[in-house]
Amino acid sequence: MDSLLPPELTAKAREVIERNRAAGRRIAVAESCTGGLVSAALTEIAGSSAVFEAGYVTYANDAKTSALGVAQDVLDTFGAVSVATAWAMARGALVRSGADVAVAITGIAGPDGGSEAKPVGTVVFARAEKGREDEAVVADTRHFDASTGRAGIRLQAALCALELLED
Repeated sequence: MDSLLPPELTAKAREVIERNRAAGRRIAVAESCTGGLVSAALTEIAGSSAVFEAGYVTYANDAKTSALGVAQDVLDTFGAVSVATAWAMARGALVRSGADVAVAITGIAGPDGGSEAKPVGTVVFARAEKGREDEAVVADTRHFDASTGRAGIRLQAALCALELLED
Protein backbone atom coordinates (compact mmCIF):
# COMPACT_ATOMS: atom_id res chain seq x y z
CA MET A 1 0.00 0.00 0.00
CA ASP A 2 1.52 3.33 -1.09
CA SER A 3 -0.85 5.65 0.76
CA LEU A 4 -3.77 5.58 3.13
CA LEU A 5 -5.21 8.69 1.50
CA PRO A 6 -6.84 9.53 -1.86
CA PRO A 7 -4.27 9.99 -4.65
CA GLU A 8 -5.35 13.58 -5.43
CA LEU A 9 -4.76 14.55 -1.81
CA THR A 10 -1.28 13.06 -1.60
CA ALA A 11 -0.36 14.54 -4.99
CA LYS A 12 -1.37 18.02 -3.79
CA ALA A 13 0.48 17.49 -0.50
CA ARG A 14 3.62 16.50 -2.43
CA GLU A 15 3.40 19.77 -4.41
CA VAL A 16 3.03 21.75 -1.18
CA ILE A 17 6.04 20.07 0.42
CA GLU A 18 8.20 20.56 -2.70
CA ARG A 19 7.26 24.23 -3.19
CA ASN A 20 7.72 25.15 0.45
CA ARG A 21 11.02 23.25 0.65
CA ALA A 22 12.25 25.18 -2.41
CA ALA A 23 11.13 28.46 -0.82
CA GLY A 24 12.72 27.56 2.52
CA ARG A 25 9.40 27.90 4.35
CA ARG A 26 8.09 25.99 7.36
CA ILE A 27 4.32 25.44 7.49
CA ALA A 28 1.66 24.84 10.12
CA VAL A 29 -1.99 23.85 9.91
CA ALA A 30 -4.93 24.48 12.25
CA GLU A 31 -7.80 22.13 11.46
CA SER A 32 -11.34 21.75 12.69
CA CYS A 33 -13.76 20.07 10.27
CA THR A 34 -10.96 18.24 8.45
CA GLY A 35 -9.89 16.61 11.72
CA GLY A 36 -6.21 16.28 10.84
CA LEU A 37 -6.67 15.26 7.22
CA VAL A 38 -4.42 18.04 5.92
CA SER A 39 -1.71 17.20 8.45
CA ALA A 40 -2.04 13.52 7.55
CA ALA A 41 -1.65 14.31 3.86
CA LEU A 42 1.45 16.42 4.48
CA THR A 43 3.09 13.79 6.66
CA GLU A 44 2.28 11.10 4.11
CA ILE A 45 5.08 12.62 2.03
CA ALA A 46 8.59 11.37 2.77
CA GLY A 47 10.79 14.28 3.78
CA SER A 48 7.89 16.39 5.00
CA SER A 49 9.71 17.02 8.28
CA ALA A 50 11.89 19.52 6.41
CA VAL A 51 8.80 21.68 5.88
CA PHE A 52 5.95 20.70 8.21
CA GLU A 53 6.29 22.34 11.61
CA ALA A 54 3.00 21.59 13.37
CA GLY A 55 -0.61 20.55 12.99
CA TYR A 56 -3.33 21.50 15.43
CA VAL A 57 -6.64 19.65 15.43
CA THR A 58 -8.97 21.94 17.34
CA TYR A 59 -12.36 20.41 16.80
CA ALA A 60 -14.05 21.77 19.92
CA ASN A 61 -14.30 25.48 20.67
CA ASP A 62 -12.43 24.98 23.95
CA ALA A 63 -9.53 23.50 21.97
CA LYS A 64 -9.52 26.48 19.61
CA THR A 65 -9.20 28.71 22.66
CA SER A 66 -6.63 26.71 24.62
CA ALA A 67 -4.41 25.45 21.79
CA LEU A 68 -4.57 28.41 19.40
CA GLY A 69 -5.60 31.35 21.56
CA VAL A 70 -8.86 32.04 19.74
CA ALA A 71 -10.70 34.54 21.94
CA GLN A 72 -13.96 33.33 23.45
CA ASP A 73 -15.67 36.57 22.41
CA VAL A 74 -14.77 35.83 18.76
CA LEU A 75 -16.41 32.42 19.03
CA ASP A 76 -19.42 33.84 20.87
CA THR A 77 -19.89 36.73 18.45
CA PHE A 78 -19.14 35.13 15.08
CA GLY A 79 -19.30 31.38 15.71
CA ALA A 80 -16.77 28.64 15.10
CA VAL A 81 -17.43 28.72 11.35
CA SER A 82 -16.52 32.30 10.51
CA VAL A 83 -13.80 34.37 8.91
CA ALA A 84 -12.95 35.84 12.33
CA THR A 85 -12.42 32.40 13.86
CA ALA A 86 -10.45 31.06 10.88
CA TRP A 87 -8.25 34.18 10.98
CA ALA A 88 -7.63 33.72 14.72
CA MET A 89 -6.86 30.02 14.21
CA ALA A 90 -4.36 30.73 11.42
CA ARG A 91 -2.68 33.48 13.42
CA GLY A 92 -2.59 31.28 16.53
CA ALA A 93 -1.02 28.38 14.64
CA LEU A 94 1.54 30.69 13.10
CA VAL A 95 2.56 32.34 16.36
CA ARG A 96 2.52 29.21 18.52
CA SER A 97 4.39 27.01 16.04
CA GLY A 98 6.99 29.50 14.86
CA ALA A 99 6.27 28.49 11.25
CA ASP A 100 6.54 30.86 8.29
CA VAL A 101 3.03 30.27 7.00
CA ALA A 102 -0.11 28.74 8.50
CA VAL A 103 -3.49 27.74 7.16
CA ALA A 104 -6.68 27.22 9.15
CA ILE A 105 -9.83 25.33 8.21
CA THR A 106 -13.17 25.44 10.03
CA GLY A 107 -16.52 24.35 8.68
CA ILE A 108 -19.61 22.19 8.69
CA ALA A 109 -19.00 18.80 7.11
CA GLY A 110 -22.44 17.42 8.04
CA PRO A 111 -24.59 15.60 7.69
CA ASP A 112 -26.01 17.67 10.56
CA GLY A 113 -25.05 20.97 12.13
CA GLY A 114 -25.91 23.33 9.32
CA SER A 115 -28.29 26.27 9.40
CA GLU A 116 -29.88 28.56 6.84
CA ALA A 117 -27.05 31.05 7.28
CA LYS A 118 -24.34 28.38 7.37
CA PRO A 119 -25.52 25.25 5.57
CA VAL A 120 -23.70 21.93 5.55
CA GLY A 121 -20.74 22.33 3.21
CA THR A 122 -19.80 25.81 4.47
CA VAL A 123 -16.04 25.89 5.10
CA VAL A 124 -13.90 28.89 5.98
CA PHE A 125 -10.17 29.08 5.29
CA ALA A 126 -7.50 31.51 6.41
CA ARG A 127 -3.80 31.86 5.64
CA ALA A 128 -1.31 33.86 7.71
CA GLU A 129 2.35 34.63 7.06
CA LYS A 130 5.13 35.31 9.54
CA GLY A 131 5.88 39.01 9.89
CA ARG A 132 2.58 39.89 8.24
CA GLU A 133 0.16 38.28 10.70
CA ASP A 134 -2.30 41.15 10.88
CA GLU A 135 -2.34 42.83 7.49
CA ALA A 136 -1.84 39.87 5.17
CA VAL A 137 -4.21 37.24 6.48
CA VAL A 138 -6.19 35.80 3.60
CA ALA A 139 -9.61 34.40 4.49
CA ASP A 140 -12.35 32.98 2.32
CA THR A 141 -15.62 31.10 2.70
CA ARG A 142 -16.44 28.25 0.35
CA HIS A 143 -19.66 26.30 -0.05
CA PHE A 144 -19.12 22.69 -1.06
CA ASP A 145 -21.89 20.49 -2.42
CA ALA A 146 -23.52 18.76 0.54
CA SER A 147 -24.58 15.89 -1.72
CA THR A 148 -20.93 14.74 -1.80
CA GLY A 149 -21.40 13.78 1.85
CA ARG A 150 -19.19 14.34 4.84
CA ALA A 151 -16.19 12.64 3.24
CA GLY A 152 -16.53 14.65 0.03
CA ILE A 153 -16.76 17.94 1.89
CA ARG A 154 -13.74 17.10 4.05
CA LEU A 155 -11.69 16.05 1.01
CA GLN A 156 -12.52 19.24 -0.90
CA ALA A 157 -11.72 21.34 2.18
CA ALA A 158 -8.37 19.60 2.61
CA LEU A 159 -7.50 20.18 -1.06
CA CYS A 160 -8.37 23.88 -0.75
CA ALA A 161 -6.26 24.22 2.37
CA LEU A 162 -3.31 22.65 0.60
CA GLU A 163 -3.74 25.08 -2.31
CA LEU A 164 -3.39 27.95 0.16
CA LEU A 165 -0.06 26.50 1.29
CA GLU A 166 1.37 26.42 -2.25
CA ASP A 167 1.83 30.17 -2.66
